[in-house]
Amino acid sequence: MTAVSEPTSESELAAAVAEARAARMPLSVEGRGTKATLGRPAQAAATLSTAKLSGITLHEPAELVIGAKSGTPLAEVEAALADKGQMLAFEPLDYRPLLGSSGAPTVGGVVAGNLSGPRRISAGACRDSLIGVRFVNGRGEMIKNGGRVMKNVTGLDLVKLMAGSWGTLGVMSEVIFKVLPVPERTATLVLHGLDDARAVAALSAGLGSPFEVTGAAHLPAGIDRIPTTLMRIEGFAPSITYRSAQLKTLLKPFGSADLLEGASAAEVWRKVRDAAFLVEPRDRAVWRVSVAPSKAAAAVARIRSTLDIRHFYDWGGGLVWIAAPASGDAGSAAIREGLAGTGGYATLMRAPAEIRATVDVFQPLSAPLMTITSGIKASLDPDRLFNPGRMYAGI
Repeated sequence: MTAVSEPTSESELAAAVAEARAARMPLSVEGRGTKATLGRPAQAAATLSTAKLSGITLHEPAELVIGAKSGTPLAEVEAALADKGQMLAFEPLDYRPLLGSSGAPTVGGVVAGNLSGPRRISAGACRDSLIGVRFVNGRGEMIKNGGRVMKNVTGLDLVKLMAGSWGTLGVMSEVIFKVLPVPERTATLVLHGLDDARAVAALSAGLGSPFEVTGAAHLPAGIDRIPTTLMRIEGFAPSITYRSAQLKTLLKPFGSADLLEGASAAEVWRKVRDAAFLVEPRDRAVWRVSVAPSKAAAAVARIRSTLDIRHFYDWGGGLVWIAAPASGDAGSAAIREGLAGTGGYATLMRAPAEIRATVDVFQPLSAPLMTITSGIKASLDPDRLFNPGRMYAGI
């Protein structure tokens, strides 16, 4: 195997994995490399790329299903869907600005990272839209799981297992998604001047209402000029007129809400989706923190008491993006201590390689969970060929 292998078919992919296994050659698995600096530096001897496994394999608009080879650019899939008035409901984010990478994100990479944007709170994560996968395991065997239509998803749920595995369990060759129609109209209600706790309370009120909020974010002072709280609703135009009026009434205890639509609203949600507010300065580490919304503001306050941070909230407060100094442990101790007792977890999304090699990039696992994780890895990749050490040392 060469330093970089780019198979053009499933059979070539399986052969490349079998060859690497015979040579005991650990592999760095990637699509087009846009997220190569995310995770611990993999201990690999060669790179296996799916970039040449490209093309849409299935699109049945009436069945709301699309499939593509794993190296297919995400933009190609989104364009095909848009042509039919459809979309990937989970709103996949684009890490290129944050990571300073180039190239085209692939659908395989989206699945490998379970990349899900602001609409996750209503439509679910990437794994919830994923209904089928084909992949090569560490033995060089082709595995198919799930189906090509929503009513034909059967068997062990390897589909969900592959989403968010960051290329450590197998090399995907094809992925299949269920999709949704593009909303006829989108509107965003905007509140100003709320502190973190009040903003999360407002977002919770909106999300707990019957008015189908599909985006809920808060930009504190330091991110926006003044604190800004955002709630998005989508659907048919008459429904938006009614629901926006009802939400304004519901939110009166938090202030008077403005209504934002069009390109300016779409741009602010793109920035929320891609954590664009934290791209600069580039010498800062960036963390992605998941925590119960009711505990988010207090956890951030604890972190701020010991660490110089900038932050904003998505998913109604359930997701907090944090920029911290990229020195020492990049704020790992302060952030994880701030989350203690909340049930939350933190992932280091951006930091120099020397820091990512020495801290826990992904949330440390308890001993029982590490045993389960090691067992899953051993069953699918017994020789630890794929992205060794990228998520956890020794796995």
